[in-house]
Amino acid sequence: MNLKFLETFVWVARLKSFRLTADKLFTTQASISSRIAVLEGELGVKLFVRDSRGVSLTPEGLKVLEYAERMLDTMQALKQSIETRSSKVGRVRIGVMDTVIHTWLSPLVAQMTDLYPRVEIELVADTSLNLCDQLQKGFLDLILQTDLVRQESVRSLALASHPVGWIVASHSIYNRDYTGLADLAQERIITYSKNSRPHQDILALMQAEGVPAPRLNCVNSVSAITRLLRDGFGIGALPPVLVAEELARGELTLLDIAQRPQDLQVVVSWRIGVEWVEEIVTLCQQVLEAYARKVGEGYIVLSK
Repeated sequence: MNLKFLETFVWVARLKSFRLTADKLFTTQASISSRIAVLEGELGVKLFVRDSRGVSLTPEGLKVLEYAERMLDTMQALKQSIETRSSKVGRVRIGVMDTVIHTWLSPLVAQMTDLYPRVEIELVADTSLNLCDQLQKGFLDLILQTDLVRQESVRSLALASHPVGWIVASHSIYNRDYTGLADLAQERIITYSKNSRPHQDILALMQAEGVPAPRLNCVNSVSAITRLLRDGFGIGALPPVLVAEELARGELTLLDIAQRPQDLQVVVSWRIGVEWVEEIVTLCQQVLEAYARKVGEGYIVLSK
């Protein structure tokens, strides 16, 4: 249905005159009559009654008017939203941890570029500890990392979590049966950087299971961890979502061990008062929902 014809119909209903509507829309009275005739033909009802007193709506016309006004209001709101976003100019500084870089950062940046074409996106990749520090000092506007930031000028929102598992190269000596966590801890374990949330969770798990000194190798790059695992360097403690393709091809294997570290949290934190940063928070939620539908609950669980 042509929205211009609906707009014509609404103005005729408001002004109760084809001539005044033609003046309002800078066209001819014949053109207005033609648009209304086409609209009546599409709907299969008579919309107006003309008599000596002018133009009035039929009962069907009254019903159509309610919906037509709604449709035009929606279209206007959509146009304003697009114009507002596309007219934004400036810079937004976003910090991201490695896990986000290797999962859903690309679709997020693509959407931001689409919605805010005149905004410069400055990305900083670092550990969660460093990102939180930079946010609190005002060097970043928004960060995606593992911890809730507790500061008066900062807000945080848990977005999702990734299950963490024990992953090995399928061809390696580490791909074997283990009697439990104590047996696993005798081997070389590769995980995130020292004092990171995943590192602390592994230490806590080992301590709870009575393992005093696991052989932990801390690496601050997901790409490096993945490469080391593929080369058979040890046992990786990381979210399977990061190596989904390698798992699907059979290059890597997820060990069947019940005791595993806590899920890796994904938290968005942002500075209060930064212009339109909360729109990006909403966009993060939307992109993550789409990503979760794509990869499935085995790889990511959205926060409620």
